[in-house]
Amino acid sequence: MFTVTKEQVASILRDFGMASEVAEFTELQRSHYEKDDPETKEVRLITKVGLANGKPLVVRFKNEEDVTLEIINAQSRFARLLAEHGVETPTVYAANGQYARWYALNGYDVIVTVEDFVPGEVRAVDAAIAEKTGGLLARMHNIAENADFHVQNDVLFDPLKANDLFSFEDFEAQKDVLSSLDKALYDDITRRHEELLQRVRVFENEPRYAVQGDISDCNLYQTDDGTIGVFDFNRCGDNVLYYDAIMQAIFEARLMVYAEELAGKQEEIILSAFLKGYHRERPFTRQQIEVFPCLYAIVSTFWRMDVNRLINSIKTGKSDAAHEWMEKIQKRLTNHKRMPL
Repeated sequence: MFTVTKEQVASILRDFGMASEVAEFTELQRSHYEKDDPETKEVRLITKVGLANGKPLVVRFKNEEDVTLEIINAQSRFARLLAEHGVETPTVYAANGQYARWYALNGYDVIVTVEDFVPGEVRAVDAAIAEKTGGLLARMHNIAENADFHVQNDVLFDPLKANDLFSFEDFEAQKDVLSSLDKALYDDITRRHEELLQRVRVFENEPRYAVQGDISDCNLYQTDDGTIGVFDFNRCGDNVLYYDAIMQAIFEARLMVYAEELAGKQEEIILSAFLKGYHRERPFTRQQIEVFPCLYAIVSTFWRMDVNRLINSIKTGKSDAAHEWMEKIQKRLTNHKRMPL
């Protein structure tokens, strides 16, 4: 398992222009790749470093498949660009003009970055935070577009590719079983999906620009004056900005921790607040508003957790439950929710 000492951290920080003594050093997050492969050299470790001068920092150590020094430097440059244009985000530090450097530490090669630690992490989302977050995302999109800024990296929320929110492909992989249960129903679902997808593809060839890629409660913080800031550009890459806006809005409305008063109605309230905040800063076009019901229907219909429940019904031989899920899926495809602006 990858380890690092205070002395090594202090040496790294000197490279990044900070000579203060390391007073404390704690882990914030670690990916335990060695559980699956004891011989792996993959690393993701995020640490908080307290300096004797009182300044807290975040030092990240990374060596992961498909992650390069060029990508991390580009992600950091994007964070710096946003900060220069008024977006609240932690200061990232450079060593010899680069925001990321390779280090050989205790038998591991790792890429290291250094940034300020920011307090005020958002623990629960309410309507006010959602609206501010939507506005924040819109400003970030405007900055990326105006600067023609790009980060050549895959993102989590491209609806035309494998993504973290939904999967028609996982549903389609069950074709043989589902067709044997009700071929007419399965064929109707796939036909309706294709019709909606063709509507969504209208923006497929629009320019792609850099996006933070993971607007979530655990990557947001609030300053003393109520401003919402964003950190962690680990999933930063290029996306069609409209796709990013809608996918992030649904993500915010479905998979965060929410204020207690929103229990049972969080999706409707948070989705509307987020999109209104975004629309105020970067107005949606008429065509984008018209396509929203199609994209929302696809995402909600083939929501990964629900598709997994369908697959589990198949694996456990519960044919009636699987058929019920198909009926729910068909109904969702016909329920076209208007953009709640």
